[in-house]
Amino acid sequence: MARLDRRGGEAYRGPMSRFPPIQDARALFDLPREAAYLNAAYVGPMPKAAIAAGRVSYERRARPWEMSVKDDFFGTVERVRALGAGLFGGRAEDVALVPSASYGLAVAAANIPLAPGREILVLDGQFPSNVFIWRRVAERDGAVLRTVRRQPGESWTEALSAAIGPRTGLLACPAVHWVDGGRIDLAALRPALRDAGAALVLDLTQSLGAMAFDAASVDPDFAVAACYKWLLGPYQTGLLHVAERHHGGRPLEENWIARRGSSDFARLIDYADDYEPGARRFDMGERSGFQTLPALIASLELMTGYGAEAIAARAGALAAGLAEAAAPYGLTPATPDRADHYLALALPGDAPGDLLERLKTSGVHLSRRGDSLRVSPHIYNDEADIARFADALKAAFA
Repeated sequence: MARLDRRGGEAYRGPMSRFPPIQDARALFDLPREAAYLNAAYVGPMPKAAIAAGRVSYERRARPWEMSVKDDFFGTVERVRALGAGLFGGRAEDVALVPSASYGLAVAAANIPLAPGREILVLDGQFPSNVFIWRRVAERDGAVLRTVRRQPGESWTEALSAAIGPRTGLLACPAVHWVDGGRIDLAALRPALRDAGAALVLDLTQSLGAMAFDAASVDPDFAVAACYKWLLGPYQTGLLHVAERHHGGRPLEENWIARRGSSDFARLIDYADDYEPGARRFDMGERSGFQTLPALIASLELMTGYGAEAIAARAGALAAGLAEAAAPYGLTPATPDRADHYLALALPGDAPGDLLERLKTSGVHLSRRGDSLRVSPHIYNDEADIARFADALKAAFA
C-alpha cells in the first residue's frame, strides 16, 4: 500500500506551535489504538483539551460566586465569535451563536421572503433539516420547492448551474452533500444567483473547518454549521454567518443579552429596544453556555490552528489511502468532484448485508448512507487506521 503524502499540513505550525505536525494529531485525542474511527461526518470525537476544558467548566458551576459577568457571560462568547469568523473567512461582526443547524436555517427562513411562484432549489437527498424548513416557507409565500437531481457522471455544481434560472428565488444547499460527498462550487454559482435576484442559504455542517470557505467570494445570505461533527465541538453548539445586509433582520428570540448595554446588570429593566451591533441579535438565548463554550473554544482553536487547507490536504491523503485499500473488494468512489475529506464507496452486488457490523467487529467505525459506505477521516486518523480498514475488509469479504 502506498504511503500517505505527509505534506498535508506538516509545514503548517506558525504561531500555533503548541500543536504537533498534523500527521501526529492523533495524540491530541483519547482514541484507543484498536479503534479506527472513520466517521467524522456522524459525530466528531472531542479532543483531550476540549474534554479538560469542559470538565473544568462543570466544576466551576459548583461555585457560581466565582463567575465573572465580563468573562463568563460575554468574554467566552466573543472568543467563539472570533474563532467562527476565521472559519467562515469573514468578520466576527457577522457571526451569531446558535444551538443547531436547524435554528440557523429557521433564522434565514424568517428573514428571506419570497414572491409567489419563485423557486426554492434543494438537492436530491439533502439533509432533512435543510428541506423541511423550505417546505414551510413555500407554503408561507406561495413559492415552489424544486428538487435538483444530478445525472450519472454529473457533478452537483453542474446540476445546480443548469437548474438556476429567472424563477429561482433561493438556493438552499450544503457545500458538500452529506450522502455522497459531492462538492459544490458555490463561488461559481453565485453570479447566476445574483442575476436571478436569488438568495443563498447554506448548511456547512459537513464542510466548515475541513474545507476552506471564503464568505466574501461565496457571499451567502446565511450560512450555518453545527459544531459537533467536523469542528469536534460539543453537541448543541453552532455558528451562523449572517451577511451584513441582513444585520437589521428579525431574530427568532427577543433575549435580553442581545440588547445594547446588557452587560450592565443593574440597568436591565431599562428595557433597551436596540440590539448589540452586527449579527449578535440572532444569538440564541442563554448563548453564554457556561459548560459548553469553554470546550468549544478548545476545539475551534485546534481546528483554526491547523487551518482548513491543511486539514483538507491531510484528510484527502487519508481518503486516498482508504480508497486504495477498498478497491480490491469492488468498493469504489463514484461521486464526481468529491470533497477531499469525504469518501462515499459504492457497494458491489456481492457485499455482505451485514458489512457494517463486520467492520465494527474488527474495530472499524463508519456509516452507510444509501448504497454506499460513507468514510470520513479527520486529523486524528493515520496510516494504522488505513491498515486496520484494509484488514477488516479482507476479513469481511472472506
